[in-house]
Amino acid sequence: MKVTIAQKCGFCPGVRNAIRMAKEILAEQENVYSLGPIIHNKDVVDRLAKAGLKTVSTVEEIPSGTVLIRSHGASPDQIARIEEKGLNIVDATCVLVKSVQRIARQLDNDGYKVVIIGDSNHPEIRAVVGCAKDVVVVADQADLHKLPKYTKLGIICQTTQTPEHFQKMLSAITASNFTELRIINTLCREAIKRQASAVELCKNVNIMFVLGGLESANTCKLAELCKIYNSQTFHLQNWNELDTIWLRGNNTAGVTAGASTPEWIIDEFVKNLQDFDNTAE
Repeated sequence: MKVTIAQKCGFCPGVRNAIRMAKEILAEQENVYSLGPIIHNKDVVDRLAKAGLKTVSTVEEIPSGTVLIRSHGASPDQIARIEEKGLNIVDATCVLVKSVQRIARQLDNDGYKVVIIGDSNHPEIRAVVGCAKDVVVVADQADLHKLPKYTKLGIICQTTQTPEHFQKMLSAITASNFTELRIINTLCREAIKRQASAVELCKNVNIMFVLGGLESANTCKLAELCKIYNSQTFHLQNWNELDTIWLRGNNTAGVTAGASTPEWIIDEFVKNLQDFDNTAE
């Protein structure tokens, strides 16, 4: 099997930094808690759990020790509650997510109704929502009825959305009733590079594999884009989820991976693909 890896894939700088910080603090301290999974990759989370990182859903579950703020960030309310409990904080929030939080806060201070294009259930969005008053989250055009009329709108975007979706939503929003519109591009350049690289590759192979957590927004977006151009696209967390029947009759395979997928997952997957004999019974 001939295997080609996308030019841009795997850990982004923000995720790499979060993992580095987690390993460093675990080597120094006990009772280290992550407020939600540090990244959306089960294999990585499981490895860190074996090293001592305890993942919890709420601040109230943390009795003492150190709280690691995950790459997706935390809301100001969560930070305040952590501080009230006298817990230590290690902030591994992605610098771009931090920037989006600051932008939302500034737009709110400047009198704009903050509108975020993205998934309201994603932890990055939940953290940003807490930075301004009455934030409106719109996933697609079906949500545009949520927009208030005849007011100043400040538009930002979930970092892992595609430029195409951002543009499509902006076009629809500009057709609504508003008094002023301010748009700030908060898309992640690393995510955009991965999207372009994946699309280019999937067009030139028989079968395409997107590796990463099933809850990872940027990985799901990669799979969604690749399926548009290659119907034989599969989103898997690791090699164990692959059904070798899919490989029969295919001679070329492409592999990409989300920003929270570690190199060892990619390497193992690629090696197994290269070793696979699709002529064997």
